[in-house]
Amino acid sequence: MGYKVAIVGATGEVGRTFLKVLEERDFPTDELFLFASEKSEGLELTFKGEKLKVRALSKIDNFSGIDIALFSAGSSISKEYAPKFAKDGAVVIDNSSAWRLDPEVPLVVPEVNPEDVKDHKGIIANPNCSTIQMLVALKPIYDAVGISHIVVSTYQSVSGAGAKAIRELMEQTKAWCLDKEMPQPKDLPKRIAFNVIPQIDIFMENRYTKEEMKMLNETRKILHDPEIKVSATCVRVPVFYGHSEAISIKLKGDLSPEEAREILRKSDGVVVLDNPNNGEYPLPIDVAGRDEVFVGRIRRDIVFEPGLSLWVVADNIRKGAATNAVQIAELLLKYALV
Repeated sequence: MGYKVAIVGATGEVGRTFLKVLEERDFPTDELFLFASEKSEGLELTFKGEKLKVRALSKIDNFSGIDIALFSAGSSISKEYAPKFAKDGAVVIDNSSAWRLDPEVPLVVPEVNPEDVKDHKGIIANPNCSTIQMLVALKPIYDAVGISHIVVSTYQSVSGAGAKAIRELMEQTKAWCLDKEMPQPKDLPKRIAFNVIPQIDIFMENRYTKEEMKMLNETRKILHDPEIKVSATCVRVPVFYGHSEAISIKLKGDLSPEEAREILRKSDGVVVLDNPNNGEYPLPIDVAGRDEVFVGRIRRDIVFEPGLSLWVVADNIRKGAATNAVQIAELLLKYALV
């Protein structure tokens, strides 16, 4: 049995990756509908060797017959159109921040809280990319001994800010290397080439950024743990694909690094790469294009007792967005929710 699937935001970085992941995972698709803005109308994208034309979302007023809709077109589009798709019978899996903290909308990482999809009312939210990879790595430890505090610093690639940010890094790097000139930033708040920017999204009243507060609020919702404490510092770095995270955790019970490695090796979606004496630890350049979350540098934390520190890397466009959404769609089929 196949399903009618729609991609909203099909021409964006995540939208194009939806196509790849659906094909790679052989998701049972009878018919695929591609939607984007009017400026992308008529563009052709390839799925399983077939050319499909992109339609302007704004020109469609009926979405009946669509079973699953994968959204990655920004919060404003999701707020406007996700309820319309759901009203017409589709289950929407939304990659924006629009619905993540809505108490009526499940926020799902399949390796962490798969059962939550059963509570959907037509819309399911895909978490923030940094939250996804952090929780895939930490949930097995959380289940084993409990976690009370998380301190995390992220090193986030420019692809997390979209195709324009990718171009900005390319243009700035090229201009500097060829002409020793640096173009002014356009889509990022500061120059990104040969630099790091300790700001992702806007600053909130408490002087954390919105991105940093997402990691706290989404973690609490996904784990159903309103008491867990998360302090994040989110930084944009001049890397094209792959987010990295340095994480320190305070445990509720003792767990040695050796025990943590063994637990993580047995966990779905996790690859342990942890032999620093031989220079073996996860790098974003190596995990780009992969769907797993890579964990290394697992060691006892020397501030939190008991505690651990670890290094976590994942492809933010795949596991941090498109792959996680397709995995949610697979859960809908597993639980016969479509």
